[in-house]
Amino acid sequence: MKFQFGFDGDKQETQEPLKIQHTQADTPYVLAKHLQSIFSKLPSYQPIVVICVGTDRSTGDSLGPLVGSHLNRITSLRNLHLFGTLDEPVHAMNLAETMETIRGQFDNPFVVAVDACLGQVASVGCIQVAHGPLKPGAGVNKDLPPVGDIHVTGIVNVGGFMEYFVLQNTRLSLVMNMATVIGEALHSAIRRAQTYSSGVTPALNVKFE
Repeated sequence: MKFQFGFDGDKQETQEPLKIQHTQADTPYVLAKHLQSIFSKLPSYQPIVVICVGTDRSTGDSLGPLVGSHLNRITSLRNLHLFGTLDEPVHAMNLAETMETIRGQFDNPFVVAVDACLGQVASVGCIQVAHGPLKPGAGVNKDLPPVGDIHVTGIVNVGGFMEYFVLQNTRLSLVMNMATVIGEALHSAIRRAQTYSSGVTPALNVKFE
């Protein structure tokens, strides 16, 4: 178990990073439970901003916008604010501007960054959750601002060589399946955390349409 210090100096527990293969039968439940344990520690008044980074012009890099569009279709959660969908993606050209908009629009939001990444062969298909910001574009030598209080990433293909080409030639089926798992887990976790803060604790139920 790791610890981090809040602004008031109190020591707060934080979970170890999670890494799980998206095809495992219990992945939706495990992922949602892990995220819910993070969101449940937030004050009920703190807005949650989900930034789904990526572009629909690259198959591998479309994970973020696919998650955003999935959330946009199914969610009706108070205090949840979404940036980055297939129709209105957040990518290298407008990420800094989007961050400025968020800073001006929200008071101390809790930011969840969602993005695709490349990794080792054995890790392809894994979903990761970790505290701290992600660095979008680091794998393809882009200098972009760090994003997120936590980040959720999906390893969509193998990194280390010709990353642009690899992202362009990633299987759409893999990316869409991972996006569905992430979108459903985020929705279920935020819904349950918000309901818990109101004094009701429903069962953690992750379902797929």
